[in-house]
Amino acid sequence: MKKVLLLTLSTIYLISSAFGQSKVMTAEQLIELNRVSAVGLSNDGQHVVYRTSTFDLKTNNRSRKLYSVSVDGGEIKTLDEVGGQVKDKNVSPDGKWKIAAKEVKLKKVSGIDHYDDVPNSNVFIYDQLNYRHWDSWEDGAYSHVFLQSANDATDGGIDLMEAEPFDCPQKPFGGDEDYIWSPDSKKVLYVTKKSAGTQYAVSTNSDIYEYNIETKQTTNLTEGNKGYDTSPAFSSQGTLAWLQMKRDGYESDKNDLIVRLADGDVNLTKDWDGTVNGFIWSEDGSKIYFIAPVGGTVHAFQIDVPRKKKGKAKPKQISDGQFDVNGIIGQSGDHLIVYRRDMNHASEIYNLNLKTGEMKQLSKANDEIYKDIKMSRIDKRIVKTTDGKDMVTWVIYPPDFDPKKKYPTLLYCQGGPQGALSQFYSFRWNFQLMAANGYIIVAPNRRGMPGYGVEWNEQISKDYGGQNMEDYLSAIDDVAKESYVDKDRLGCVGASYGGYSVFYLASRHEGRFKSFISHDGIFNWRSMYGTTEELFFVNWDLGGAYWDKGNAAAQKSYSQFNPVNFVDKWDAPIMIIQGGKDFRVPIGQGLEAFQAAQLQGIKSKLLYFPEENHWVLSAQNSLVWQREFFKWLDETVKDVK
Repeated sequence: MKKVLLLTLSTIYLISSAFGQSKVMTAEQLIELNRVSAVGLSNDGQHVVYRTSTFDLKTNNRSRKLYSVSVDGGEIKTLDEVGGQVKDKNVSPDGKWKIAAKEVKLKKVSGIDHYDDVPNSNVFIYDQLNYRHWDSWEDGAYSHVFLQSANDATDGGIDLMEAEPFDCPQKPFGGDEDYIWSPDSKKVLYVTKKSAGTQYAVSTNSDIYEYNIETKQTTNLTEGNKGYDTSPAFSSQGTLAWLQMKRDGYESDKNDLIVRLADGDVNLTKDWDGTVNGFIWSEDGSKIYFIAPVGGTVHAFQIDVPRKKKGKAKPKQISDGQFDVNGIIGQSGDHLIVYRRDMNHASEIYNLNLKTGEMKQLSKANDEIYKDIKMSRIDKRIVKTTDGKDMVTWVIYPPDFDPKKKYPTLLYCQGGPQGALSQFYSFRWNFQLMAANGYIIVAPNRRGMPGYGVEWNEQISKDYGGQNMEDYLSAIDDVAKESYVDKDRLGCVGASYGGYSVFYLASRHEGRFKSFISHDGIFNWRSMYGTTEELFFVNWDLGGAYWDKGNAAAQKSYSQFNPVNFVDKWDAPIMIIQGGKDFRVPIGQGLEAFQAAQLQGIKSKLLYFPEENHWVLSAQNSLVWQREFFKWLDETVKDVK
């Protein structure tokens, strides 16, 4: 009987496919989508060279392909290698030198480092903080920038950082954007945080350093600024620009554009109520193009660069629409070559006309897959908050949405906490896939997100359980008024700060939700403070250490805003997901929460990934994640009677 049923279903599928009937996104398709990354513009500026990578679920491996396409669009050509088509940024403009990063062992950490007669020992020995970061234990090795001859493969190079115990590229996420050449080939600029031990863990003070090849002298170019200084870039005219945050210890501070003119530094975006994600210089050096979050999206802007310090400039938005411009690759005449994405489509490469704002798709890595998939309707809804503010809330509907039906609905809680809830396309928290499984998703741009001014973005710090929690509930309550939302089948899901939000709302939802899912969420602020690695984050956002009894802001965070203090009020099923190599929100957070739920007799499940960090990167692990995610929701939300 089972074989007959399967045959019948297969026949129906083949017949419907033959007549062109669309399908909905599946977890397998999502994981196996091509992911596009640009190598860069060709030397003549007329082509963009890019790679695609995709996971093979059978082998759990990633494969890559290389392509080229004209900046005007047209035929996409397959390449065997980049060759000399795209200039290597790490080779000096005069072609004599190259720079590269290498690991340099500077400190004794392991047992064998200290005692050569214990080669099989497995022990780390630390006497100061910063003993681990993101998903790796410190092993005494540091990333350094080396200067080498471009024409001598045997040249070991000169360590520009002089065997100092600091990293460039910066760990854990820095790349070769952290070091660049000056246009005259006489200097190398690099970004690093020259602090160690406890100071490294509590500070965000990175600086831009300049190494002079002739004098062999190093100069700190941003010594006066105490926050992040990153992303140095020279114009074609030799003017330096970079991104800067002012306050030490605040990782989500306003990111401004700084240029160094002949008569001093100018903050181009000082009077603009926004924050910059990334930028490039215009070809002639008269403008800077940058991207920034705005109103639940991310778009491209341009700003003129004054010739003198007293000059004024105002950003102008040059792209617009319900999508993200999530990266700028380069300029080609009157066009910017950019990445674009939305909640129905992964990133592809586009041509953005600087005069008209029109966009043309260049890469087509996933067009064949998407053409047979039904897309979700995505509405931008304005919700009134409890303090009378207008809040953008994205509402994503199932394919073939019928307003006459009732749908189970999920409140999505964004991480960060100060990360933009834009038109992003996640390969895990994917709204298209959630909608394809029959759910409406409510995704509010609550307090603490960029794109609505500095005040909105900063309000969340030291108020984790305050206004932004009210914002979440305002969003779900507003959408739940619609006749097509089944108020008896609501769920609440999120990761990181969103996972914390889930733990917190689980005790304060007043019966709204039938089920919760928290991935790598903070459950107990005391143990979180004692085991997380980037202490500047908890110091800034909580207010300080839990033992600082005289600090009113901190004491409020550890008492009123601490989910562990209210776990006795949990009253709904909860699934807890935890990565074993997550040092940002360490393993104890998930285990504590699961144990508390189990001991109270609450229906609960623990999904533990021993080899994953704050994310899930393995293809097959991702598939298990998706299957368990929807299995839990179907069991506790969709199929609730």
